[in-house]
Amino acid sequence: MDLKQIEYFVRVAELGSFTRASVALNIAQPALSRQVRLLEVELRQNLLVRNGRGATPTEAGKMLLEHGRGILHQVQRAREDLGRVRGGLAGRVAVGMPTSVAKVLTVPLIRAFKERMPEATLSISEGLSVAMQESLTIGRLDIALLYNPLPSADVELTELVEEDLMLVQHDTHRSKAGQSISLRELASVPLIIATRPNALRALVEAELNAVGKRPNVVLEIDGVAAILDLVADNAGSAVLSANAVRTAAHPEHYAMRPISSLRSRIAMATSAQRPGTLTQRAMQELISEMVNKYFASHRKH
Repeated sequence: MDLKQIEYFVRVAELGSFTRASVALNIAQPALSRQVRLLEVELRQNLLVRNGRGATPTEAGKMLLEHGRGILHQVQRAREDLGRVRGGLAGRVAVGMPTSVAKVLTVPLIRAFKERMPEATLSISEGLSVAMQESLTIGRLDIALLYNPLPSADVELTELVEEDLMLVQHDTHRSKAGQSISLRELASVPLIIATRPNALRALVEAELNAVGKRPNVVLEIDGVAAILDLVADNAGSAVLSANAVRTAAHPEHYAMRPISSLRSRIAMATSAQRPGTLTQRAMQELISEMVNKYFASHRKH
């Protein structure tokens, strides 16, 4: 059996679609279909049931999926072990982070990564938590830092830190800076908030709903920088972490008030479908260390 064909089959079976798998693997769909069909011909078994809704594994396909994941993992481990003979971990790790976290962690994380794993390759990207969780599932990311992720059978979560959430307002509200605001009071504040689905918005809506309230949304826009620009223009207020404001271009333009009982969680997520390689596990340990170091004032109690 050809390793590439096994990889293609595993990805189609995991994603349940030739279309999604072709995007994840960066290969034309006809070529992907042809390679999977060649594998079926060689094994003299139908591995997938193809229909208008996608592709699902047959009984034989489920068996090969289990073996295939193990085979691909062992190949990656073999490459890493050979790399260690040369002097260190030599795998590749793709990490995703929210923009506000990336601003703090990217430079020190890359520096520490190069010191500990000079033979390995690191890719860091920024994105929204919902999109990054999807990227974990399809294999574009190996590790993701997510805000307030919901439990999922597809990912394994390790909670790292909690941050107090703040009401961020125009500088004209400076006289109330530092004064706590309750959830009930927050419900009457005109908010600029991200469009759904968004982890922070979901948290705000759930917490307000628990006290019988709904957020007063006046503008919906994605991106922390865009939200802060609108707050600076006095178009409304926002709910963000203090760290998101501190890392903004002009933090002095904003007044912050802590929101009672409203905290945001940052968790590290990995795929539950694929076991981590040695390089990925070493990177998970490094990320945990760096988050504890650079978010020490917000460390979970």
